[in-house]
Amino acid sequence: MNAEQFNTVLNEQIDTIKGILQSKAKEYATDDRLHNFKVAAEIQNCTPEQALAGMMAKHTISVYDMINSGGDYSVEQWSEKITDHINYLILLKALVKERQEEKVFASCMF
Repeated sequence: MNAEQFNTVLNEQIDTIKGILQSKAKEYATDDRLHNFKVAAEIQNCTPEQALAGMMAKHTISVYDMINSGGDYSVEQWSEKITDHINYLILLKALVKERQEEKVFASCMF
């Protein structure tokens, strides 16, 4: 794959990621984009990052199953699984960033 073809794949993936994360924001309509992970953490008595990791595990297993099965999956099937996984990693990054910012804010309070 040459650089131009790779850049096309990259740009298409970025557009897909943005579209899905924006549509999910509307679906889960709350001011806090990380709300579901925080509530799941409370229910499971763990951190929001751990709650996300549990949810992401399903997607990780699905990707591994597809890779290891030798099956002939469509481009659409691969795209869905890969995009889900990328989106969970982006959401994890947001959780980590938020936690770090809260630590900085808390340390400034004293």
